[in-house]
Amino acid sequence: MSKKILFIFILINIFLLKNSYSSENDIYKKIDLFGEVLEKINKEYVDEIDQSESMDAAIDGLLQSLDPYSGYMSPKTFDEMQTDTSGEFGGLGIEVTMESGVVKVISPIDDTPASRAGIKAGDYIVKIDNTQVQGKSLSEAVDLMRGPIGTSIELTIRRRGEKKALIFEVTREIIEIKSVKADLLDKNIGYLRLTSFNENSAKQIEKEIKKLEKNKKLKAYILDLRNNPGGLLSQAIKISDFFLENGEIVSTKSRKSSENRKWFAKKGDITNGKTLIVLINYGSASASEIVAGALKDHKRAILLGENSYGKGSVQSIIPLKNKGAIRLTVAKYYLPSGKSISEVGVSPDIEIDEELDDFKIKTETDNQLNYALKLLNG
Repeated sequence: MSKKILFIFILINIFLLKNSYSSENDIYKKIDLFGEVLEKINKEYVDEIDQSESMDAAIDGLLQSLDPYSGYMSPKTFDEMQTDTSGEFGGLGIEVTMESGVVKVISPIDDTPASRAGIKAGDYIVKIDNTQVQGKSLSEAVDLMRGPIGTSIELTIRRRGEKKALIFEVTREIIEIKSVKADLLDKNIGYLRLTSFNENSAKQIEKEIKKLEKNKKLKAYILDLRNNPGGLLSQAIKISDFFLENGEIVSTKSRKSSENRKWFAKKGDITNGKTLIVLINYGSASASEIVAGALKDHKRAILLGENSYGKGSVQSIIPLKNKGAIRLTVAKYYLPSGKSISEVGVSPDIEIDEELDDFKIKTETDNQLNYALKLLNG
């Protein structure tokens, strides 16, 4: 009974915030209705249910009704999430969200089981092994995809342009995120591939740029943000700053004006103003869009590829007393131009379709990279 009272108290507070113009009587009627529905389920549902799990599902459903990025994390999920930005975690190697009741792939991470299997940004996961995803919460779907290292999982996927469902068998691994790859192309063009924004990304990028800068023939850079699902805002700001002399990088606007923030570049472009092309695609999201958008708005880079994903919101992880947490959208990102990224994304200066499944340095099938090289080489 104490759990029920606690849950109803949480609902009262959330509904009071969300429905500030609703009358108090209407809110309490809804609370009473929820209690009635819960009692009916407990008494009449065909199978016996775990009331604690039902409460968790109700909390998660409430949060997901706000937007696809808000949600509830059980103590176990919260603990696992805290390892994700440190560079190593178990799983398939995909960044996902929930859309229209199914799991949508934001981006597969380079050189992971998901990317090697052929899963692409924009794919919809409709079935995990023999379990339909429809009706599951995002955290429930993610839990289904997790499992012992070395075990296989079957994903049924719907893809734009494909009439039939696609089936992929993926083997779970420890995902070690090496977020930066670098190379020298055509003896004079620095290539930087950034696969995620974890806590070491800025240091790795800076280290690779300093190595490349030792080459006296170096004349330009290509920053590859394709299929980069984002990560830490702090890293996006630092990496943008490497290429800028000054000016605003990004701002956030929240419900409370006192919490609105702006971040600016410090003086000093560590590439000495060399020509820069940024590659983006539909799998470029969140922090990737901040970097690409800031460099575009300051006319510091040419963006080439496809329109980015459009995840322009800030989620705050708020711990709870049960050692779980809620992931709640608290603000939206805005580019230096004042435009919002949310639901819109960042558009390229030059639109070029991609025709490859994975991103390898300088492959003949990579339309976007080869076009960038042609531009830089005149």
